[in-house]
Amino acid sequence: MMSSESFPAATPFSETGPFSDTGPFSDVGPAHLYALPCGVDFAEGLVAGLRARFGDEGPEAMARITVYLGTNRMRRRVRDIFDQGPATLLPRLRLITDLALDPLGPELPLPVAPLRRRLELTQLVSRLIEAQPDLAPRAALYDLSDSLAGLMDEMQGEGVAPDDIANLDVTDLSGHWARSLQFLNIVNIWFGPDAAPDREARQRMAVERLIATWAEAPPADPVIVAGSTGSRGATALLLQAVARQEKGAVVLPGVDMDQPQDVWERLDEALAAEDHPQFRFRRILRMLDMEAADLRLWHDTPAPSPARNRLVSLSLRPAPVTDQWRDEGPELGDLGPATEGLTLLEAPSPRMEAETIALRMRAAVDEGKTVALVTPDRMLTRQVSAALDRWELVADDSAGVPLPLTPPGRFLRLVSEIMGERPGPAAILSLLKHPLCHSGRDRGPHLLRTRELELALRREGAAYPEAALLTRWAEKTGERDTGRVVWADWLCEALGLVPEAGDKPLSEHLSCHLKLAECLASGPGAEGSGGLWDEAAGRAARQACEGLAEHAEAAGEMGIRDYRLLFLGVLRRVEVRNPDIGHPQVLIRGTLEARVQGADLTILASMNEGSWPEAPPADPWLNRKMRAQAGLLLPERRIGLSAHDYQQAVAVREVWITRSTRSSDSETVPSRWINRLTNLLEGLPDQGGRAALAEMRARGADWLARATALSVPQSRVPPAPRPSPRPPVAARPDRLSVTAIRTLIRDPYAIYAGRVLRLRGLDPLTPNPDAALRGTVLHEVFERFLKDGIAPTDPAARARLMEVTEQVLEAQCPWPTVRRLWIARIARISDWFLTTEAARQALATPRHFETDGAAVMEDLGFTLTAQADRIDEGPEGLRIYDYKTGKPPTVPQQKSFEKQLLLEAAMAERGGFKDAGKARVAGAAYIGLGGQGTTVPAPLDEIPPDQVWAQLRDLIARWQEPDRGYSARMAMMSDKDRSDYDHLSRFGEWDFSQDARGEDVG
Repeated sequence: MMSSESFPAATPFSETGPFSDTGPFSDVGPAHLYALPCGVDFAEGLVAGLRARFGDEGPEAMARITVYLGTNRMRRRVRDIFDQGPATLLPRLRLITDLALDPLGPELPLPVAPLRRRLELTQLVSRLIEAQPDLAPRAALYDLSDSLAGLMDEMQGEGVAPDDIANLDVTDLSGHWARSLQFLNIVNIWFGPDAAPDREARQRMAVERLIATWAEAPPADPVIVAGSTGSRGATALLLQAVARQEKGAVVLPGVDMDQPQDVWERLDEALAAEDHPQFRFRRILRMLDMEAADLRLWHDTPAPSPARNRLVSLSLRPAPVTDQWRDEGPELGDLGPATEGLTLLEAPSPRMEAETIALRMRAAVDEGKTVALVTPDRMLTRQVSAALDRWELVADDSAGVPLPLTPPGRFLRLVSEIMGERPGPAAILSLLKHPLCHSGRDRGPHLLRTRELELALRREGAAYPEAALLTRWAEKTGERDTGRVVWADWLCEALGLVPEAGDKPLSEHLSCHLKLAECLASGPGAEGSGGLWDEAAGRAARQACEGLAEHAEAAGEMGIRDYRLLFLGVLRRVEVRNPDIGHPQVLIRGTLEARVQGADLTILASMNEGSWPEAPPADPWLNRKMRAQAGLLLPERRIGLSAHDYQQAVAVREVWITRSTRSSDSETVPSRWINRLTNLLEGLPDQGGRAALAEMRARGADWLARATALSVPQSRVPPAPRPSPRPPVAARPDRLSVTAIRTLIRDPYAIYAGRVLRLRGLDPLTPNPDAALRGTVLHEVFERFLKDGIAPTDPAARARLMEVTEQVLEAQCPWPTVRRLWIARIARISDWFLTTEAARQALATPRHFETDGAAVMEDLGFTLTAQADRIDEGPEGLRIYDYKTGKPPTVPQQKSFEKQLLLEAAMAERGGFKDAGKARVAGAAYIGLGGQGTTVPAPLDEIPPDQVWAQLRDLIARWQEPDRGYSARMAMMSDKDRSDYDHLSRFGEWDFSQDARGEDVG
């Protein structure tokens, strides 16, 4: 076992040297390669080393240093640490990626913008898909272009030429490879000597130029590359070149100082070891002809927990040498100190994991600690942010919010969705209700008008609200709102800006898009664009749109659907972050940013397979073996980088490791690194491993219990009883239809809610081909056919019936597929209908259709109403028919509940239908239009009209008793039946086993 204190003294440099024996980098041998151990705050250690090595050389010495760092966040962090004092001149802090933008001479042009390259690729991929539609679906256009651009960047960064790809061994993959190669050949034009370089290509060119320059004239001032793992080819070249300079140095982050030499040697094979956290460092060492023993500490800043570093190092040994656990495990000694600051939380669900993390973060604020949540799981971070809102805490989230999920992003997406389409009510109202719509002024009246327009559209049932409908609505309802007509004109103007579908240049699509968006955002009579481009999200959206406009000519012409996909893809590449609103002690970081920010408590969350490490993304171009042959990055690279992030983060002083044992749909698998750690601890009982693991879990369980207690209500709210409201008799309905009598018998509460409280369910925003519409349409079909007077026995009767069917459905059913299905339905029963209709007309002649009627019980002050579908007149009396598109009620059901026809017969014998007059009812029946057709007669012989009327009188009289309540779901036909008012009656808090409890209301 090799510790940081046991590294041998530096050996003299023998290949590129000799280096000077004095100076800031005189403590290393073959190359100036330094390390900081896991757990050390890298930015603090870097600055401490700079001060120690250059602080005595005068104030100007620090200013001569150039330090290359990996990320902007690391650069800010280093600057902040310098600002803490003591005062000094700052070194030049640059990013490694800035080399791609260095003006190194006219023969190296500046890189092409990534967006421009992707637009060019989109155009070429589009042409290929048009020529060969079987290669890929059109919807994958932008994703394929983006993936291809990523592969191209990788090839240029790793120095892989298209010929290297074309010459790969593709045995047994010829079919797939032939398809892939057609796409890969697209990028060849950008690999020639005259092609404008991408950023990755120019980064490599810049590094190679820098290496050539230093070969002739080494840098006169110190150059340091710090914090990079050298995982990309161009970066590894830079590290190698800098480390070989007399005034150059490379500082590696999170090096495992406890890993034995034989383990380092086992990391040479990429296919077997690239997922190891120290693999990249081994590769750098081999590039410099060094061994781990040649590494030196950049500064003597101690690791927070050397014992934990040794434990984690042993747990992460490559798979072939995990047998060393038994040999070296006992050498770890007592494991209590190694796990003293470790907590293991295993929550039953992601929600409880988030709740517990939020509670611990809240406690850390009270303790005056800085807490950092580190995870790649963005869903979990959103849940934690929501849980923190309980205490009005807003975390400083480094990832921000994806632009498409911000208000401007959502608004622009909604606008793009109506382009090239006929906007329906849902699309129009979604835009009108968006907070950025009409944000120029007078937002309140706008929302009121939007609400009233929605109610009007629901009543109208218009599939596509046109300008004439909107103008008519405004003029009809604008007496109390003088601005409504102007508002409607503005909306009509905006809808007039919706472009038609068709192929256009990208610049035209974007111009139409933004013009429409700004019109909707400003409102009538307002200049500018309202609040569309305000705040950080608005500025980011505007910048994204301006960037797209700048490079639009590279995309050529495209259809409106391709434009939508492209625009959404551009927005997805932008994250919006507001650094001013987050709490300075509550941090949410991705795994990369976690290397930068020092925190008192670090929470490593969502430590499950598939989350951390994330599953490698599917590669549509090259498999793992082909990537290795070509010299490209392997899928395991991501896993190795995640492993390194874990090894660094778990080594700080106080760490929480959290995971959920179940996801939303299945059990989870612990992260491989957590499995290794817990298995190692379980296997070392003599060193206190099992006890230490139990204590880690106990600490997590304690906080989980606290979070669970927070979620448990302090007092249980009693469930609502089954309601049976008793309104005053004067407030009870004195007029019901025959169909409402059925509801009064089965679900009296629905009558109370609809007729007493006057609550009515909203009509659907967009008309649907539901049962109600089907009934209306089919009623009209048979009514028009019968009114034509053609005899059902006529040979032309069937053809005429189908002709009428098509005419009615064409006018009233705007859904072609549904229209064909309903036509087929009528065709299926047409022969049956004509046969039974001949029998019906032999008894009576159809005279009255959709006729209204009413019958009054004067002594009770009650009126019964009805609309009979059809009344025939014959020598024996009237015959009443009702069409049913569903299953007609059976005779037993009619006797108890479904009394529609029986009541209509009683009304007819009392002259309730004026058109038909007062006459005897000889029969009544339901005509079922479903299935193969069926006729169900009403049992008038068993329950004659006079008896039905007497029963109705008794029923209405009972409902006029003050102590009779309108009980909910009193006699539903099925437990599965649903009422429009179930939510109002709190159905679910009570069930059918409970008696209804009467309550006086009103």
